Amino acid sequence: MTRVQPAAEPIPRGSSTDALFPFPVGYHRLHSDVSLNFQMNRFYTWVGDPQMLAAMRAVAPRIANYLDFTREFLALADHALIHGQALMGAFYLRAAEFFMVPTDAAKRPTRTRFLQVIKRHYGVTETDHVTIPYEGGALSAYRFTPPRPKGTIVVFGGFDSYIEEWFAVLFALRAAGYAVIAFDGPGQGTALEDFNVPLTQEWEKPVTVVLDYFDLDDVSLLGFSLGGALVMRAAAYEPRVRRIIAADILTDFAEVVLQQVHPALRLLLTALVKGHAAPAVNTLVRRATQRSLVIEWGVQQGMYITGSQSPYEFLQKARSLDTTTVSARVRQDVLLLAGAQDHYVPLHQFYDQIKTLRNVRSLTARLFTRAEHAQNHCQIGNLGLALQVIVEWLDAMSHASAP
Repeated sequence: MTRVQPAAEPIPRGSSTDALFPFPVGYHRLHSDVSLNFQMNRFYTWVGDPQMLAAMRAVAPRIANYLDFTREFLALADHALIHGQALMGAFYLRAAEFFMVPTDAAKRPTRTRFLQVIKRHYGVTETDHVTIPYEGGALSAYRFTPPRPKGTIVVFGGFDSYIEEWFAVLFALRAAGYAVIAFDGPGQGTALEDFNVPLTQEWEKPVTVVLDYFDLDDVSLLGFSLGGALVMRAAAYEPRVRRIIAADILTDFAEVVLQQVHPALRLLLTALVKGHAAPAVNTLVRRATQRSLVIEWGVQQGMYITGSQSPYEFLQKARSLDTTTVSARVRQDVLLLAGAQDHYVPLHQFYDQIKTLRNVRSLTARLFTRAEHAQNHCQIGNLGLALQVIVEWLDAMSHASAP
């Protein structure tokens, strides 16, 4: 069964969609650069305090590059923490650290401060956290369980998030009645930063290790951002996954990476990567990074999380993150989410993913729109609505499978 859910009625800006999911509603113009503006909105989503919007608007004119961004957000963090605004301070720290290069001496201590502040704010203790051995390194995982769970959701992020950023989501899912296990896999968070475990397209490997560690047999698997591609791969090879949620979909990571370059250059680079013309690819990409902040950061981050030594090597690895090779193997109940104006993921990938999931048990697809303030990547602007859709779908799946 394939079901495309209709959009809801327009939601008033600033209101919450549901008491369980009290996230802010509205996508704000805070900076002229689309990528910097998105990241500001992203980190604001976790706080929802109008003071944060005002503070970011005040510093935005002083931000022309990533060094400026880091400087301004470190100053905002110090001010917020001095004044007892822990949650705001935590996400100012995360924003500042977000664009730091891996060799920046300030990166690790800033990350450490973020983790300390965010855990203290949410009351997360070491009893909630485990470190799971994995291929010479380790994965970091958290477990949050309500008194009588309806089921278990296993959650992970994608290209650039730390799982600790998602605490508000994890607790919302727990409040909705689900046991939640969330982890940073290869190329993410602690696995990358502390144990140097690079990203792998074989996402069933970390998922299997996590399911084994917690002795789980029947789970829902939820992947955010690039996790929308990784979740398909894991579900294709791990039968203990019974339901999967791609939030958002992402069928072709290489296309997403090249989405930010001029169409003519995109075609040329695609041909050169397929033709294994490494020197030409490296030259063209490095020129492109000098003209675009988002390309500069995307290539830098991509090389870092994949352990690549060159743009060419990263783009070759990006080509392996393509769900068309595994989608036919997916047989679970599936929920697909997408934003109609996602500036990272082309809209056609939403429909491509629907078409290739031809053997699933059931398929529900939800496209979020500007009228809902949820048209952006990962529904930044109305994340609460996306979570409401996810929980309602999970509840429906639970009822459908009940004896």
